[in-house]
Amino acid sequence: MTVETPDTAEQRLASLSPSRASDFMTCPLLYRFRVIDKLPETPSPDAVRGTVVHSVLERLFDLPAAERTPAQAGELLQPAWTDLLAEAPELAEMFGDEGPDLAGWLQQCRSLLDRYFTLEDPSLLEPTEREVYVETLLESGLTLRGYIDRVDVAPTGEVRIVDYKTGRAPSEYFEAKALFQMKFYALVVWRTRGVLPRMLQLIYLGSGEMLRYIPEERDLIATERKVQALWAAIKRATETGEWRPHRSVLCGWCDHQAICPAWGGTPPPLPDIRAAAQPDRQADPRPGEAVDTGTQPGVDGPADPPTARTRLHDPGA
Repeated sequence: MTVETPDTAEQRLASLSPSRASDFMTCPLLYRFRVIDKLPETPSPDAVRGTVVHSVLERLFDLPAAERTPAQAGELLQPAWTDLLAEAPELAEMFGDEGPDLAGWLQQCRSLLDRYFTLEDPSLLEPTEREVYVETLLESGLTLRGYIDRVDVAPTGEVRIVDYKTGRAPSEYFEAKALFQMKFYALVVWRTRGVLPRMLQLIYLGSGEMLRYIPEERDLIATERKVQALWAAIKRATETGEWRPHRSVLCGWCDHQAICPAWGGTPPPLPDIRAAAQPDRQADPRPGEAVDTGTQPGVDGPADPPTARTRLHDPGA
């Protein structure tokens, strides 16, 4: 029988997704709670709404091009919600006396789907891949992984990576943080397929905007350096046991505030690293909302070049 040592356990832990990278850069203690302690969290109506909307948009492209209409998207909504509820019946507890009204919540989902059709015409698109899992192993031994919402490949071979967001687009000041996730995906695609993506595209259904970025090779090299530095910081925290909390406005949405030292709480004892060695396969929890890649010393790379922002008219925004 093979006995796992702390070193081999660490090797199995050496994987990172955009969401987990964002967790550490936002708050190292949050990363610990999610990856090391694996503490449960209560899903929010906003997060579940994003999951359902993503599911509908994925299913939409199963239809013939001429049938990809707002009406058909609306018809797909209830089955998507029913299927999700079958997998996680506890989600029904979000609605009722203390939660939002289910009918109103479903109408919000419909509004987001209707807005999608003001941003793209799906009848003119034939995605090559949807909800695709990607993974690459860097020379350092770090595995990068995640789920990409959509990959479009033009007849001439150019690759476009597309991600749906059910929230509102960030201000220009926070664009670089939003684009970190997309550059992460672009890096994985580049390393695994040898193709530099032609365009990265974020579709914000909450505000009816699209954020487009044309990456260059130097961007992805800088992203790889940033990820490596981030992983080095995570390893230092693992070795020292110092998972420092970072207090911010995001704390109001954190399920773990009661046990956070920044709020007078006490974290549970650190588990054995071997007990936490199973990778977190939920690489990018739906709905793929814009990750907040807050800065940490020694992690952030050079500033990004200007981004092409397309603000599209949407009377419902």
